[in-house]
Amino acid sequence: MGINNWPKHQRPREKLIKQGADALSDAELLAIFLRTGVAGVNAIELAQRVLLHFGSIKGLMGADQKAFCACLGLGEAKFAQLQAVFEMSKRYLSESLSIEDVFTNVEMVQTFLSVKLRHSHREVFAVLFLDTQHRLLHYQELFYGTIDSSPVYPREIIKAALKHNASACILAHNHPSGMTTPSESDIYITKKVQDALNLMDIRLLDHFIVGNGAPLSMAKHGYL
Repeated sequence: MGINNWPKHQRPREKLIKQGADALSDAELLAIFLRTGVAGVNAIELAQRVLLHFGSIKGLMGADQKAFCACLGLGEAKFAQLQAVFEMSKRYLSESLSIEDVFTNVEMVQTFLSVKLRHSHREVFAVLFLDTQHRLLHYQELFYGTIDSSPVYPREIIKAALKHNASACILAHNHPSGMTTPSESDIYITKKVQDALNLMDIRLLDHFIVGNGAPLSMAKHGYL
């Protein structure tokens, strides 16, 4: 049966308007994005098949264009739309951080870093440069690979911090494995960067590790 034949309170779009987006399941949210199904399959059923194919919303969002377009009911137009939605989410969070005291809104920082880094298939080392009020001046991805195989150079972080006239920094990197437990290399490079920043009178507020679940705060766990 097509969704248009369902009772209104069960239709995803009407349900969202009446109850809010957080009342919807992953499949219902995706069905609104897809808008239509395919022959013999309504939008909800198609959304369920897509999520099963990719394993999760995370898997869908992280799929490259080839893998995305190979799935039934998807294609280049839907890929472009999804990437646009994803980018708008990142820009919204970035703008929100730029007008708020970042360090007193840890949850927003964690959400922002999750959106930026969680879906990367390689390790990315990034820095949030902050002003004296701990508001975001600039987010920059500086190093790629892994901390073990791709050196993190404190001097490059210092150079970028001075360029943006930062008074404080937050480090962040992702673990593609999903585990957020700090490695010995994570602990070592954090201390090395902290020492370098201290020489320039720039505070290192935290180092977040992004994986599955909420990003781990190394400061909260006593590593800073």
